[in-house]
Amino acid sequence: MELDFDRCYRTIVARDARFDGCFIMAVSTTGIYCRPSCPAVTPKRQNVSFYPSAAAAQRGGYRACLRCRPDAAPGSPDWDVRADVVGRALRLIGDGVVDREGVPGLARRLGYTERHLNRMLTAELGAGPLSLARAQRAQTARTLIENTDLGLAEIAFAAGFGSVRQFNDTVLEVFAATPSALRARRKPASGNGLRLRLPYRAPFDSSSVFDFLTGHAVAGVESAEDGYSRRIRLPHGPGEVKLEPGKGHVTATLTLADLRDLAPAVARCRRLLDLDADPEAVSLVLGADPVLAEAVTAAPGVRMPRTVDGFEATVRAIVGQQVSIASARNVAAKLVRDGLFPDPEALLALPDEAFAMPARRRETLRALASAALAGDIDLDGGSDREAARRALLALPGVGPWTAGYVALRALGDPDVLLDTDLIIRRTAGRLGITDLAAHAERWRPWRSYAMLYLWRLS
Repeated sequence: MELDFDRCYRTIVARDARFDGCFIMAVSTTGIYCRPSCPAVTPKRQNVSFYPSAAAAQRGGYRACLRCRPDAAPGSPDWDVRADVVGRALRLIGDGVVDREGVPGLARRLGYTERHLNRMLTAELGAGPLSLARAQRAQTARTLIENTDLGLAEIAFAAGFGSVRQFNDTVLEVFAATPSALRARRKPASGNGLRLRLPYRAPFDSSSVFDFLTGHAVAGVESAEDGYSRRIRLPHGPGEVKLEPGKGHVTATLTLADLRDLAPAVARCRRLLDLDADPEAVSLVLGADPVLAEAVTAAPGVRMPRTVDGFEATVRAIVGQQVSIASARNVAAKLVRDGLFPDPEALLALPDEAFAMPARRRETLRALASAALAGDIDLDGGSDREAARRALLALPGVGPWTAGYVALRALGDPDVLLDTDLIIRRTAGRLGITDLAAHAERWRPWRSYAMLYLWRLS
């Protein structure tokens, strides 16, 4: 991936936080890499290099700045929205797939050889899957060092390292400090659980995304009391997360059954709140349309309420077909067992009376669960969006609206047009849009966010 030096340098001179996570600045005289908005004195041009990722900077021999913490910046919006193999691979790495299944498991999920996958990631990001996973392990390790009282050996294995020596060497190399030195700098932790800050790019219309989540909360899994909290199914066991909006960040309080699930839990919380989005890019396109300009100006920084689990989101989309939000919440709550939304296996084990819905819809849910168990459909962050859409449409009882809604919320597709949605069509007509599909071409590649504004204007 080639970066325009002049454009990147102008960005670091301006300390423009909108580009944090989009690229990395490395300074040869200090051996340190930073995020673009680092408050330190701007280095001279001849001493600066730019990298597409923290992992690439680490491969170049640079260590992370302890002042601006570039490894904790929001993720790149380019990789978050891209539907190609590189974007899918990064989402899977962020969810901990390399730590759990190795590079062979990642390649198998994506349908490529390890060699070809390594070549594609290195070309785009300057680092292969092992280096990218290593950078994530280092960030996870620092989070645990600074936020828990766990022994350093426990942290090493919880962060995904194969040995304590590997953990010590990596932390020293990435942060220019030993694990014990990082721990000495920490502030005393308070309360139960891990309390973390999840950064985002401003502006962030937190009220709309949190209002949506609390308004659709399913009893037994989610709670709208004192913020938003929910139970979450993770690779090594259940967890619970509480999310609260803050200035420049969202505070996440995580309670995990297994600390190896820290990175996947953080990745899923970021996905749920769409925290890696680029609101300026969305506003630039949608605000240029006179029909939406006023709404965009009044509420900049809207985020797509997404999901922590693609299967759950799809079940809830099917449950919500042609019923009110309140009814859908009540029906979905009847499916909950032991504080967790059912996975495919658990849903198939439920008796008929657990499905408070027409028999045909119950059978649609069972067909979905069977397809998911058989591996015929993948509904999470690393899925092929077009393949998932085709698989959904092949299920009985799933039409274009449901498939589009799942793509929008579960798969994170930024360019979905729900042109059969009655509320969308009614609002578009009231705004003077006579041909929605044709008019929506000017909203590409952010038609999903345009849907949010049309729903708000209904």
